[in-house]
Amino acid sequence: MGKPFSSGPQGPKVPPGDRDAIVDALYRFAAGQDLHDRSLFESAFSQQATVDFTGPARRFGATIPIFEGRQVITDNIFAAIDGLDTTHSVTNPRVVFYDGRRAGLFALVEAQHLPRGDHDRHLLLKNIYTLELSRASDGWVIDHMKIENVWSTGDPSVLFPG
Repeated sequence: MGKPFSSGPQGPKVPPGDRDAIVDALYRFAAGQDLHDRSLFESAFSQQATVDFTGPARRFGATIPIFEGRQVITDNIFAAIDGLDTTHSVTNPRVVFYDGRRAGLFALVEAQHLPRGDHDRHLLLKNIYTLELSRASDGWVIDHMKIENVWSTGDPSVLFPG
């Protein structure tokens, strides 16, 4: 796909409908967690998708694998947020690659995590997301997602107990 920032200041020419549908895959990922809606969350990913959250986890002293496959991604993320209230705010989405069948997306995501019933504790993350997506029969889906943490505030044990 190339470097995430290699498309130049104007970016690739993307039909508006495709641009919206590409970004919507990331919105489904975020809203699926916030609404605890597994089917909405799963709709964001291809069957063979990967999610790399290893860097942020390592930053907080946790070791996790790259999640491979839609079911593994869903099971692991929903296990991590079980008992949490989350809000994900997606900003600055930018399509950085597009050829009609595949696309690359850059976005900033602010992710707030609070224990359900104990909102005195929290973990707030500001992350850079880079995604590779593909056109599926019913819309765009994420094939590869890499999450890099820019900054955080709060208690890491909210998301990474132990």
